[in-house]
Amino acid sequence: MKKRTYLNAIILAFMMSLSTRSSADTEVNSKPLSPRIANYDITCTLKPDKKTIEGYERVSWRNTSSDIMADLQFHLYMNAFKNSESTFLKESGLNRWGSRDELEDWGSIAVDSMRIVGGGDLGAAMQSYQPDDGNGDDQTVLRVPLPKGIKPGKTIELDIWFNVKLPKIYARTGYEDDDFFFIGQWFPKLGVYTANGWNCHQFHRNSEFFADFGVYNVSITLPQEYVVGATGELQEEIPLGDSSKTVIYRAEDVHDFAWTASPHYLLAEDQFEHVKLFLLYQPVHQHQVSRHFYPAKQTLKHFKEWFGEYPYRTLTIVDPPLSAKRASGMEYPTLITAGAISFLPEGIRFTELVTEHEFGHNYWYGMVASNEFEEAWLDEGINSFCEAKMMETMFGKQGNIVDFGGIKISDDEFQHISYFNTPDRDPIVKPSWEFYPGTYSKYVYSKAALMLGTLENYLGQETMSRVMRTYFQRWKFKHPRTRDFIDIVNEVAAQNMDWFFDQTLFGSDVLDYEVARIRIYEISEPVGIGFDPVDANPDTARDVPAESLKVDSEADTLVAAVDSLDKNDEAPAQFCSKILVRRNGGVTFPVEVLITFENGDEIREHWDGKSRWHEFEYTGTDKVASAQIDPLNKILLDVNWTNNSRTAEPVSAGPNRWAIKWLFWIQNLLQLVSSMS
Repeated sequence: MKKRTYLNAIILAFMMSLSTRSSADTEVNSKPLSPRIANYDITCTLKPDKKTIEGYERVSWRNTSSDIMADLQFHLYMNAFKNSESTFLKESGLNRWGSRDELEDWGSIAVDSMRIVGGGDLGAAMQSYQPDDGNGDDQTVLRVPLPKGIKPGKTIELDIWFNVKLPKIYARTGYEDDDFFFIGQWFPKLGVYTANGWNCHQFHRNSEFFADFGVYNVSITLPQEYVVGATGELQEEIPLGDSSKTVIYRAEDVHDFAWTASPHYLLAEDQFEHVKLFLLYQPVHQHQVSRHFYPAKQTLKHFKEWFGEYPYRTLTIVDPPLSAKRASGMEYPTLITAGAISFLPEGIRFTELVTEHEFGHNYWYGMVASNEFEEAWLDEGINSFCEAKMMETMFGKQGNIVDFGGIKISDDEFQHISYFNTPDRDPIVKPSWEFYPGTYSKYVYSKAALMLGTLENYLGQETMSRVMRTYFQRWKFKHPRTRDFIDIVNEVAAQNMDWFFDQTLFGSDVLDYEVARIRIYEISEPVGIGFDPVDANPDTARDVPAESLKVDSEADTLVAAVDSLDKNDEAPAQFCSKILVRRNGGVTFPVEVLITFENGDEIREHWDGKSRWHEFEYTGTDKVASAQIDPLNKILLDVNWTNNSRTAEPVSAGPNRWAIKWLFWIQNLLQLVSSMS
């Protein structure tokens, strides 16, 4: 424990913040939007020179279960950077910290004291706990046995003193350049008690976060020159006599609190309806302010129409410096980090993409608070699906991410590029830390988004819109599971879609249909019983003896047929065209096949896609020119779009083939943002 004078100073600062924030005690919302199970009053001091935070929090937690609670479990996320043997760093395959002697690169959080308000000291009972892998060197979960169980419906209050050593930014938290700070997952934070007990996973490389809703009152003391952005609303800024200040924020009905500070930020403001928008940006990015505000306002507008209103009064967008790019692309309630690059041209819309995506998380994670540890697709996948819709809404269907130098790439194509090269390692629904190495984002972001896009095209846009709105309205400020989403799909669509989800969510097979071949045979003479032109040698098929002209047996029909021909002309040639389509993957799905003839006529065939192959056959004077599976590109999950069509005769590769090559060439560039949260 720290010296008593340190404790007194912390308590004094906390009490001062309480006494000076009368406006903070006024609720933002007229009534609670969430259960408000876990509530935090936090007072902290940032010491930039030491890269530390001294903190105190009073935690109030209500037992909403039917169990008597024998212990509490806290996340201590900052300890992921405490040693090279933490589960996070071992899973990352990084020895960045372990290879250096400079202790300032490391990060940690220490709980100096924990007491029950009006009760005893819990310090002696605290113990590190590793529920996922038993790694004794990992200290990212703290288990605290209680001297007396918490009965159902009762509330416990704790006073906790803690000390944070900030690492250099790697996983979106820490410091860079000595005076840039982004502070996320920084305080002792309760897990979620569920029907299966405490859900308080260790900090893993791929996983993000899961917590209960509550109210946060946070007081931050730091040097006067620092510009601050944070979750919630600024209530008051109090100048102090030692060239420092205290800023006080309040956030209601959220499940996390993050903040940032730097003396170099410039502040831009905008407004959309009831929402005040703040952008903390780098001076060199003055010309990119609108590239942050435009997607934010558009997403606010359309998400309100599609799903429901954003209930908070602020949104703060953070533009980290290039040196701190690892702080970019992250979401917290009412606070997101985007990121701009000075030389990025207008036609490469990564700034807009990241801003839109991270704000979208204020719906899918922020309000619909699914478990990102165990079912990350409910957050990342749904948000990526909505991202594709928003990018199309803002910038059109073609080239809505990249439209530069003759290259056009849409969001759907971007997701497909991310997914198609390793599509069959794992199912979408799986604990985040158990995915095949390097594939987490491919499945929970890209495959999940393509799956939902395919579902929308199958059910129809109107039905899918009702699915998504119903899901948001029913599960906002709650913790839904995958089954809850499926049940809503089945309910709204008025059909059982389990067959689809069993394959695409819980299975690892791929969806791949192809036009395998087109064969055409000239028919000149009657074909004997049992003869199949497909079995004939294609090189000699056109030399088969002629087939007799078949006519109606009535005399007038024969006369009419003969009169229609010049007696010096031969009867028109007859052809048999056969198109073989094939299912290469394990996923079965109904497909449409467009058959085009040389005279321009078209036939649309429907195949249930269940058998391994199917053959379409046409006989007449016109030959088939081409065949195309899924001509409207509805099946976004199809892993190989290049085998979906075939022509009867070889054609020049042309510009389309070059476009496909371009997609492959820039795949690595796109991967830079494919794993953003």
